[in-house]
Amino acid sequence: MSDTVQHPQSILRRLCNGNNENLFVGDVCELSTTKRKKDFYNNNTKSQFVFTDKWIYIQKGSTKERHGYCTLGEALNRLDFSSAIQDLRRFNYVAKLFQLIARSQLTSLSGAAQKNYFNILEKIVRKVLEDHYNPRLVKELLQDLSSTLHSLTIHGRCVLVGNVNIWLCRLETIVKWQQELNNLQIPKQMCTGMSFSDLPLHMQNKILYKFSDACDIINLGQATPTLHILSENNTLWKKLCHFHFSDRPFCRTLAITKNDNVDWKLMYFTLQKHYPMKEQYGDTLHFCKHCSILFWKDFGHPCTANDPDSCLMPISPQHFIDLFKF
Repeated sequence: MSDTVQHPQSILRRLCNGNNENLFVGDVCELSTTKRKKDFYNNNTKSQFVFTDKWIYIQKGSTKERHGYCTLGEALNRLDFSSAIQDLRRFNYVAKLFQLIARSQLTSLSGAAQKNYFNILEKIVRKVLEDHYNPRLVKELLQDLSSTLHSLTIHGRCVLVGNVNIWLCRLETIVKWQQELNNLQIPKQMCTGMSFSDLPLHMQNKILYKFSDACDIINLGQATPTLHILSENNTLWKKLCHFHFSDRPFCRTLAITKNDNVDWKLMYFTLQKHYPMKEQYGDTLHFCKHCSILFWKDFGHPCTANDPDSCLMPISPQHFIDLFKF
């Protein structure tokens, strides 16, 4: 017998990897391998439960049932936001909703809901990189999310569900997405037919009047000298102020005056600092006041009202968040 003293870890390694028949150690090794595979799957899975019904019942009042079932995370699953972002009518709506969640509701999500949130967010980023659709909005979303995670993980003011190292990895992923979006180059489209600048001036002007976002007007005005002149039109900015802030007494009074000395572009950006702007989306979630059901209008819901359309109420992203505050 050798007098050499063997280290316990060496013995365990030999028992695991050698030819010795040791059932107990073999079971330990098998369980360890199984756990690693399970952890790997849980941390990398991209899918959630698939629900055939694209609606969710909103329990009235504060009850145990509501706390256990009707949650923000459950709504993210059941309303199929993962597919909604593929519809351009809903993309801005979902992105704005995710921005609001990033600002204030991230800690209210369960671990599974947080995973689903980041899976959908990755699809949002990929869509922008592939289709070049509204990168500015997604950049703002990622910036807000990065600020929130920095405050929650680095400054330690709140405890997030899950290992802190996972969140630090997610922060690194967000930085990578931000770099990809900042480096995004939108190729110039080669069009042999009529372009926007070929349209008559009155048609170009009419299109500008359809815009509700000041940044879009300014960006379009940088395309050509003619569009710059059209984008600086004082009447255009007056209508934009009226669209967003007509419910403010000051702006309403100013709009009906015949004073031509008002700089409406300056007025718009001044009002923007103090009042929320009116939101406009191609499609939104709807809430049935009769059934207390939240749903996408295209998918419908099992309504029992005699006149279902009279019970519908469009839900803004902020209203959606408010529905799950209790």
